Amino acid sequence: MLANYAFIGLFFIAAASFPILPLVGAYFLRPSRPTEIKLDTYECGLEAIGDIWVQFKVQYYLYALAFVVFDIEVVFLYPWAVAFNQLGLFALVEMAIFLFILIGGLVYAWRKGALEWV
Repeated sequence: MLANYAFIGLFFIAAASFPILPLVGAYFLRPSRPTEIKLDTYECGLEAIGDIWVQFKVQYYLYALAFVVFDIEVVFLYPWAVAFNQLGLFALVEMAIFLFILIGGLVYAWRKGALEWV
């Protein structure tokens, strides 16, 4: 019984060391005093001219959020579709409610004009 927990503890140590060891190594290998060229903004190999901060339209973010919402919907729909035969009527009703809520949100965003590309 204790051997099973030792394996889990070893797995936890290995999982914790993978992100920590490169960060510690980078801390010791980094240059101690970066030059002014290293601190300058890099933009596709060209020198930055003018103001670097560019404001984007809010619609871009709304499209990205809508994409993420419906992408996550697929993550929930796929396992349900794979196990559809074993789940029964209750799971079908639950998924119908889930889809109804998402479609309602899409209709709301559409009517508010959030999806207009103008």
